Amino acid sequence: MSLQGKTLFITGASRGIGREIALRAARDGANIVIAAKSAEPHAKLPGTIHSVAAEVQAAGGKALALQVDVRDEDGVRRALAQANEHFGAIDALVNNAGAIKLTGVQHIELKRFDLMHQINTRAVLLCSQAALPYLKKSAGHILNLSPPLNLASKWFAQFSPYTVTKYGMSMLTLGMSEEFASYGISVNSLWPQTMIATAAIEFQLGNRESFKQARQPSIMADAAHVILDSSNRQITGRLLIDEEILRESGVGEFEHYRFDRESEAALMPDLFVD
Repeated sequence: MSLQGKTLFITGASRGIGREIALRAARDGANIVIAAKSAEPHAKLPGTIHSVAAEVQAAGGKALALQVDVRDEDGVRRALAQANEHFGAIDALVNNAGAIKLTGVQHIELKRFDLMHQINTRAVLLCSQAALPYLKKSAGHILNLSPPLNLASKWFAQFSPYTVTKYGMSMLTLGMSEEFASYGISVNSLWPQTMIATAAIEFQLGNRESFKQARQPSIMADAAHVILDSSNRQITGRLLIDEEILRESGVGEFEHYRFDRESEAALMPDLFVD
C-alpha cells in the first residue's frame, strides 16, 4: 500500500494525531499540506506547521506549511486553492482540527460552545465544501476524526455540548458519503478505541500518569493510511474505530502501539466507545 505522489490536506497537523498521519503518509512519498494555526511555538504544546514540514521532508515527503484558522471561510478557501496550485491536485482532506471542553450545559460558557461548534462541526462542513472542486477531479477522500454515534445516555449526561459537536461531524460523514457518491469521493470517520497519548491530552489532564493506559498516535496514523489508500469507494460512509479497520486489513497484534509497554494497566477506552 502506498500514498506516493498523493496530496493530503490535513487540518490541525502541527502536533498529535494530525502530525502522525502526515508523517505516515510522508514515508510513502506523499505531498502533505500542514494546515494549522500554530506558526509560532506554544509555551506548553510542542510543534508548529514549520517543524512538522521539516519532519515530513526528512521522512521522504514533500511539505507545504500553511497557517490556517478553520473558522475563517476565506482563509480556508485560499489555503485549499494554494495547495492545489502548489501540488497540482488534492487527493484527501483530513479534518483533524478539534476543540474540547468536557462540561455540561449548566456550566459551559457560550463562547466555548461556539468555539467547539466552529472548529468541530462547522469546520468539517466548510473545509469539505471548499475542497470539493478538487476532490471531484481526484475522486479522493474526506476523513473526519469523529466518533461512532453511540446514543448511550452516559455520553450526554456530563458533557453534551462537546458530544453534540463531535456527533455533528459524524453525521456530516454519513451525509456527505451519500451526497458525493456520484463524484467517486469516499467519506469516512475515524476514532480511537483507546485513549491516545498526545501533548494536548497531557495538557488537558495536567499529567502523563494516565498514559500508562494509552496507545501511541501511530495507531491512528496506520488506520488512516488504510482508509486513504483505498480506492473506488471501497471504504465509505463508515464511522470507523482504529483497531477495527486495522483488523480488517490483517493486523492482529496491537501491543506495539501501547505508549508504556512496561505497564500492566488496562487500556482506557476513549470517549464514546463502550
